[in-house]
Amino acid sequence: MTLMTGWRRGRAVLLGTVVAASLALTGQPATAAPYPGGEAAPDAAPAAMNTAFAKAAAAYDVPRDLLVAVGYGETHLDGHGGRPSQANGYGVMHLVSQPEHKTLERAAKLTGVPVATLKKDTVANIRGAAAVLRAEADTQGLDATGRDSLAAWYPVAAAYGAAADDRTARLYADAAYDLLNKGLRAQVAGNEQVLVKARKVTPDRGKYAKIASDFGVLSDDYPAALWVPASTSNYQAGRTSAINKVVIHVTQGSYAGSISWFQNPASQVSAHYVIRSSDGQVTQTVRDANTAWHARSANASSIGIEHEGYVADPSWFTDSMYRSSAALTRHLTSKYGIPRTRAAIVGHSEVPGNDHTDPGANWNWTYYMSLVNGGGGNPDPGGTSFPTWGTGVSIRKEATTTSAQVASLAGPTTVKVQCQKRGQLVNYQGYSNDAWSYLPAYGGYISNIFIDVSEPWLPGVPNC
Repeated sequence: MTLMTGWRRGRAVLLGTVVAASLALTGQPATAAPYPGGEAAPDAAPAAMNTAFAKAAAAYDVPRDLLVAVGYGETHLDGHGGRPSQANGYGVMHLVSQPEHKTLERAAKLTGVPVATLKKDTVANIRGAAAVLRAEADTQGLDATGRDSLAAWYPVAAAYGAAADDRTARLYADAAYDLLNKGLRAQVAGNEQVLVKARKVTPDRGKYAKIASDFGVLSDDYPAALWVPASTSNYQAGRTSAINKVVIHVTQGSYAGSISWFQNPASQVSAHYVIRSSDGQVTQTVRDANTAWHARSANASSIGIEHEGYVADPSWFTDSMYRSSAALTRHLTSKYGIPRTRAAIVGHSEVPGNDHTDPGANWNWTYYMSLVNGGGGNPDPGGTSFPTWGTGVSIRKEATTTSAQVASLAGPTTVKVQCQKRGQLVNYQGYSNDAWSYLPAYGGYISNIFIDVSEPWLPGVPNC
């Protein structure tokens, strides 16, 4: 019989006392888990963000869950202390201030809230986004009846992203509607949880329905990738040096937002490839033969791969992303004769003359290089995907806290579980569970306490 006490508790209660998960698995002292991004938000009072979403949605007659999904797709609901994304977007709703796209300024005009406040105040930022979405709905002729239908908001969500073209706009909207269909659970400032229940939504895509989900064009350089070209103002045709390295980046923004930014002539930046967090989808924006502007001194001799997410938030670095990126890097190293070593596969921060910090401490170089060298990037190991929570969660060789640690999860992410079995009883914060899950991607086990489901045994997962 599984030894489990009080598992059906509110997750907000548990997450309100989150400590380093390694406490339960290593015996180390407990420390409070940081707010994603490393800083506490100024409005981190309990339920502050849920209240903000509810009030903004009611004030502007925008579906609350759509508002949440749009924000989560952009930032994982992390305002990053008011600092801008790579595409100059601010706050949990990523209101942008660009030469050609100004949803930040539009929000200020619609709400009467100063731009400076919209950048840093989460409540104001959410309200500003709701105002922009409603104004766009009015522009598109969405009446009161239409506003009651989640499906009808698809073209509005597509327009909100301020994309450079309709193909990229579809990426924005598809991300939001994928979240509506799958549901989401986000831990935000103050250890508050924001939830969206999964439901079946078939969007009314309107003019975007004519755009195939794969855009109808694939990359010539890497057939697994989509081809969405960057502006010719953001890279140099040809190369002055042979390709001899791969540079790993983190976008500091969303997948669609980064692709759109590379299409904006004002950005003066680009990369050869961009990889999506949720499923590892790859888009090429600059041909290998051309010089993308991504790493200063290494531009002429390197291929740049951007990974969706933010340096300080490990929740973006999913197994799907690692495996997809590793498969791409294996392809590039084979094609151009690049050694599969850390001397030739480097982070942006390691390139001489750069002042960037990506991919940062949360990027698992050991795991990534094992995939690159071991071929683990392809095929997928299989299993069922589940979200995790906690920081510093140990993955063990066997289903015990005393067996060898084979890897660790820096923070909340998604893992694939192949099977589960009874192992050593883990006691943590007054709760007990002896169920453990096997993660084939890591070759080890994780206590089910740190898999974000409401039951001690994972539904639909066989016994090992």
